[in-house]
Amino acid sequence: MNTNQAEQKKHEISNPTTLYDPTDFGYSHIATVPPNSTMIYVAGQGGGQHQQDTIANFRSQVHQAFENLRLALASQNSSMQDVVKLTTLVVNHNKDKHRVLIEESLNHWSDKKFPTQSLIPVSRLAVEGMLFEVEAIAAKQQDKNQD
Repeated sequence: MNTNQAEQKKHEISNPTTLYDPTDFGYSHIATVPPNSTMIYVAGQGGGQHQQDTIANFRSQVHQAFENLRLALASQNSSMQDVVKLTTLVVNHNKDKHRVLIEESLNHWSDKKFPTQSLIPVSRLAVEGMLFEVEAIAAKQQDKNQD
């Protein structure tokens, strides 16, 4: 690796030892994004594959919403590992739904390098029957050949 490649580092996920370890709850405290990264903003993704096509089960909605997020990122030559921030909205949030969210998150971040995350309990979402929504910010290293 030459010096220019070393300077072009990927974002860093960290959890300072001065704060509690949040990984058991499926998130991290800090994401540091290096200069000249391409930022990708993904609108809220729900638990259906098409507009008005919502799955009834909470776990299935979380699974499908993450799959939709993965597909959106892939369209930008990016991946779930590029995500630095999630905002999740959960209808009638409770401990069981939080556990499902953590378990589904582990499917994408098995190394527990979770993105930062804000979980917002809500009474309802935009579409009737929608129980979960996730939006994301990803940071991707710019290709040295890009201008």
